[in-house]
Amino acid sequence: MSEAQQNLHITGGKDLPGFHNMLGYRQVSWEEDKAVIALDLRPEHLNLGGVIHGGVLSSLLDIVMAEAGTYCPYPGRMRKAITLTMTTTFTGQCSAGTITVTGIKRAGGTRIFNSTGEIHDDKGNLLAIAEGTFRIRSGSEKPEGVPI
Repeated sequence: MSEAQQNLHITGGKDLPGFHNMLGYRQVSWEEDKAVIALDLRPEHLNLGGVIHGGVLSSLLDIVMAEAGTYCPYPGRMRKAITLTMTTTFTGQCSAGTITVTGIKRAGGTRIFNSTGEIHDDKGNLLAIAEGTFRIRSGSEKPEGVPI
């Protein structure tokens, strides 16, 4: 296992409760100012038209953009943020395969930060882009964050 993989403390939502686990994504990489997650599409991710639901895309963008500004290098601990604003533009669609979601922290201070995100299908097609503003939750300001 690489050092980068050892630093992934949230492994695909499986060690998180509720909605993260239900989405079923996996962490591809996570480092200071950048996070990448992937999702193998399942029937429950699709809308009535048979393509990935915009709510799934928006949720994944929200998660990865928040992660981009809350990296925590300490095992068993995490940093938390809440979304203040988020704008999403849908640019494509797909109904099968694996999608990759990338978030990058672009700017920020000690409590507020801005991130951008992109989603691509496994052929490299752009499915959605987003930008958001996030606030670090109380207790998560320091790099060591809080216990999971």
